[in-house]
Amino acid sequence: MSQTSLKQKKKNDTGSKNSKDSIDTEKRKDSEKSGVGLSTQESQESPLPKTDSRGYVVRNQWSRTSRSPSTRAPSVDETRSKSASLKLPASSTTSRTSSTSPSQQESQKELSAQPSPPTPPMPLDSSPPTPPESYSQSRRSSKMQENPEAWAHGIARDSMQLREYPPRTPPTEWKSYAQRRTTYSTQLDRDCLSELPRQQQLEEEEEEDEAYWASVRTLYEKTPSCSRPRPPKPKHAITIAVSSRALFNMVDGRKIFEEEGLEKYMEYQLTNENVILTPGPAFRFVKALQHVNARLRELYPNEQHLFDIVLMTNNHAQVGVRLINSVNHYGLLIDRFCLTGGKSPIGYLKAYLTNLYLSADSEKVQEAIQEGIASATMFDGAKDMAYCDTQLRVAFDGDAVLFSDESEHITKEHGLDKFFQHEALFENKPLAQGPLKGFLEDLGRLQKKFYAKDERLLCPIRTYLVTARSAASSGARVLKTLRRWGLEIDEALFLAGAPKGPILVKIRPHIFFDDHMFHIEGAQKFGTITAHVPYGINQKMNN
Repeated sequence: MSQTSLKQKKKNDTGSKNSKDSIDTEKRKDSEKSGVGLSTQESQESPLPKTDSRGYVVRNQWSRTSRSPSTRAPSVDETRSKSASLKLPASSTTSRTSSTSPSQQESQKELSAQPSPPTPPMPLDSSPPTPPESYSQSRRSSKMQENPEAWAHGIARDSMQLREYPPRTPPTEWKSYAQRRTTYSTQLDRDCLSELPRQQQLEEEEEEDEAYWASVRTLYEKTPSCSRPRPPKPKHAITIAVSSRALFNMVDGRKIFEEEGLEKYMEYQLTNENVILTPGPAFRFVKALQHVNARLRELYPNEQHLFDIVLMTNNHAQVGVRLINSVNHYGLLIDRFCLTGGKSPIGYLKAYLTNLYLSADSEKVQEAIQEGIASATMFDGAKDMAYCDTQLRVAFDGDAVLFSDESEHITKEHGLDKFFQHEALFENKPLAQGPLKGFLEDLGRLQKKFYAKDERLLCPIRTYLVTARSAASSGARVLKTLRRWGLEIDEALFLAGAPKGPILVKIRPHIFFDDHMFHIEGAQKFGTITAHVPYGINQKMNN
């Protein structure tokens, strides 16, 4: 390209620029003229702004009804110009326009004459714009946004300068908690406790707990062990079932039951359930059984062949509370109860693996005998007797108790002479077993445990044979029968028909088994606790 063409092009560019600048200046002049006219018209028509007592301009809230009829939304520049005019005193509004210099007026005119970008119209159903913030608030918020930490420190510094606290004086004398506890009252002591640090309170509570448990530990160490022993397993134990009327004296309740009925009887028992029952005929026997168990546990700690007492009664379960209270009061180790609620408990004897059943009801004893369970009816002595607390003493009659009743059949049918001849003829033939032979075997097995520990002379079990037989004519067969059975009897007393009462007073047994009621009645007169065994021919006679 040649130099002439380049020069021509530059001239054209400069000419176009000059033409554009001239057009812009003309447009600016026209807009200034129109702007000045509008501003003067608005200043003439618009009233003076309202101000409050402090000189601040009072503005109305923006709402949909306060808009101009043209429904055009205010532009951004308009809102800015309105927010800029803040806190104008009423007296200076007119004077400010007149006192301004011509250069300031021209700059204001130029700013007002600048065209603002068009804004889209606001829909009618949209929310109105928020009113503009005051100058002071916007300035404060801008400062907080620029440097929030400095703003917060300034507020804190100002508040600290306003608040001046006097210096805290330390107390003249500090007292410990123990000293304050002695001087303050209980309520003040609690207040002081609440003011203590939490850690100190916890430490004091721990110290108190440790001191308390240490005192309890020393108390139990000094107290002898009174733990309740566990009952033996039923398959190994010698189970003795005792009725409630045999264990305790329940004559008054029985009288109410017979005269007034079951409901009155239950009401009486519930009313007096905290009244301890007095001991019955089987009470001392049960206590002696527990002493044997205690001695066995001393020699054999893991022994299971022990006596196990079961309370078997037809009382209602509601009466059981009084029975339990009485059992615990006397320290009886009876853990198994059977309360049948009016039904006969005989059906449960085999389920409890009963070896011996003692009751005050002769009819139930008859039922148990028919079921093949050794049973006896208990009778209390007519007067008190001192019993041995360290040795179980059990006395047996011979015929129809330990042995069968075949010899008594011969005596009843053929007389006493024929009986002596029969016994001499069959001296080496063992007698058939009676209903209580099994119980004597159980006692013999326990005795052998003490003999194995060289405790024969101090054995807590002692057995007696008290019979009306004559030793010379019929005693040999009895002793040989016991030997054949492998049983030992500690004492054998052949009375040859003499009364048994005086002998029993000397023995003082916890229980005496006999099949003759006249022997039972004679022993009762001397205070012996007896148990009638209704077996064989005597069973028919008593019925």
